[in-house]
This record gives sequence, structure tokens and C-alpha cells, in this order.
Amino acid sequence: MAKKPAVDFIFFDAGGGHRAAAVALEAVISQQERPWDVRLVDLQDVLDELDIFRKLTGLRMEDIYNRILENGWTLGSTELLPLMHGIIRLYHSAQVRVLTRYWTANRPDMVVSLVPNFDRSMWQALQKVDPRIPFVTVLTDMADYPPNFWIERQKQIFLCGTERACQQVREISPESSAHRVSGMILNPKFYEVTPVDVTAERVKLGLEPGRPTGLVLFGGMGSRKMETILRLVDESGLDMQLILICGKNEKLRANLTGRRTRILKFVEGFTRDVPRYMQLADFFIGKPGPGSISEAIHMGLPVIVEKNAWTLPQERFNADWVVEQNVGMSLGSFKQLVPALETLLAPGRLAELQRNARAIHNRAIYEVTDLLATFLP
Repeated sequence: MAKKPAVDFIFFDAGGGHRAAAVALEAVISQQERPWDVRLVDLQDVLDELDIFRKLTGLRMEDIYNRILENGWTLGSTELLPLMHGIIRLYHSAQVRVLTRYWTANRPDMVVSLVPNFDRSMWQALQKVDPRIPFVTVLTDMADYPPNFWIERQKQIFLCGTERACQQVREISPESSAHRVSGMILNPKFYEVTPVDVTAERVKLGLEPGRPTGLVLFGGMGSRKMETILRLVDESGLDMQLILICGKNEKLRANLTGRRTRILKFVEGFTRDVPRYMQLADFFIGKPGPGSISEAIHMGLPVIVEKNAWTLPQERFNADWVVEQNVGMSLGSFKQLVPALETLLAPGRLAELQRNARAIHNRAIYEVTDLLATFLP
């Protein structure tokens, strides 16, 4: 029996999107019964001996990043990015050495990176192991934030979910090949949703069946901005209701649940049933993360996001994309939320944005696996 080709999917847990994309691709590859030996490789584990952040603080680099996100300490992230890149560059030779050792012992037939910042080290390590091994980067952001974020000047393969990202590859790394797919990678469950009785399901949640319903979601750890959003909507005269998903933030869930409000609300903690809740909503309010936006648009929900100095630099294009595609609104601050909602709920506007969202057909996860099959030697 022929040996299955070993395909390494490289992720880390700095933010949830990288692991989520790797796990989603693994699931689809399994469903498609592709004859591959899929190996999910946590880059943090491979490079752990070099983690200067852990040596200085006792916390892994990804843990520091996630704590920053959880607490909303993102002001100044643009200025901190060059510092982080400087530290990564300082340890570049050591990273190449460790990765070369790892792939010499665990030889892959193809490496697929789902992470930014380290592709130069990975590419150089593979050049030492065997330059014939395909190195593919799947951008889990809608666009790069150069320099030295996603796209390095080296001959490799890029899979991009927007035309802007393809254009950046052509500008920054013209020796590379850029392949356009139709969006960000979504979990397969977003393609497996079955119709629900929205009226009955809203009633089960204690909501009014025919009232405009917003879904508020800020990733796996929630955000204190959800408290502000609930307060602003509740103090307004808007005739609407909210579904608020707090993730693993139990304190936030308890605070929102215990708050007496004029409007109807349903508060959920951590759930794997986000597609169902999106089926019960009319629009989405949240952060401009590529995953959240793409999930909402796929489910036909217009989005309202925020773009300002606190927005992560690699996510700012996402807010612009929402406006360019006419599938939602980008606010300078959620303090502008009530006027934005008044505009959204004006006669005909919500239906128009919903039509625009439904017109975007994202099949990226299947397109990515088809393309990867063509790259295997």
C-alpha cells in the first residue's frame, strides 16, 4: 500500500482563527476521504524553546496576545507590531534551525501555513530540508498588513480570500503564485445548516417573533463592549431585540443576564451552535474579525463593526471591505451605534443589505482543498 502524503497544517492559538481554520480543513479533508496524512502542528509547541516572551514573563507569546484581546488592550497595537517583528527577526536563525530539525525528523510532503509572521523561517527551513516540498500560505486575514506580516518575498504559493490580498502578493512577492478563493475558511457546519422555524425558535428564547433581532458576538472570550452595546440599545427608543453570545466570559454573561432592560434579550455563554443563532438574527454587531464577518455574511446577516485606533491593524481592511461590498456599516465608535441602527432599520435598508450578503457565495474551504491537491508532488 502506498504511503499517504503527509500534509502539515501550521497553526497557533494567538487568536482563535488560525486553529479554527486548521481544524475546519482537517474535517473537510476527512469528509472528502482524501488519501492524506493530515498533521496539525502547533507552531508554538515546535518553537517553545525559543519563546523569549515566556522566558521574560512566564507566559507564552500566544497567551500574552490572547490576554491583550480579552481585555481590549489593543490601543497602540500598530506601534507594537514592529517591536514584535524585531524580536522574531532576532531569533530568526534559531527558528530556522529548530524547524529544520523538526521537519528532518518529521518529513512532510507539503506544508500549509495558516499563521502570519513566521513564514520566512518556515520557508527557509524547508529549503534546507528539501526545496521541492511545496510551501503554501493560506491567509486567514482578508488582506496583509505589510511589511513582514503574511507575505514575504520568497517563491511560494499563496491562497487569498480577497482580490486585495492577491494584489498584495503580486506587489510584494512577484516570484510567488497567488490563487484566489471566494472568501475566508469557514467551519463545515456553516454549510450544513438545516432550515429552522424562526418564529418558534425566537419564542423559545423569550424573544418576539417579528421584531428586528441583532446578534452581538465578540469572539470566544466576549468583550466588555457588549455591555455598552446593550446599554445604548436599551436606552434608545429602538424597537428591536438582541441575542448576546459571551463565549467563555462567565462574568460578562452573568452581568448581561442580570441586567434589567427595556428591550428583550437572550444571553448565551460559550456555544458551538453559532450558525443556529445566526439563523435567528437579522443582522450582526461585533468586532471586524475576518472569521466573524465571514460567518455572518455567509448566513445572510449584514454587519455593524467598529474601526478606530483600538482595532488590530490587520483587521482594519475588513471594516473597509464591509462598506465596499455594501453589506454593512463601519463605525468610528460604537457610540455611534444608535444612529447606525436607525439607518439600518429604515424602510428597505436592512432587506437591501441582506440581499447583498446573500449574493456573496463563499466556498473557500472546498476550493482550498481542491487547490492543495494540485500542489502535492
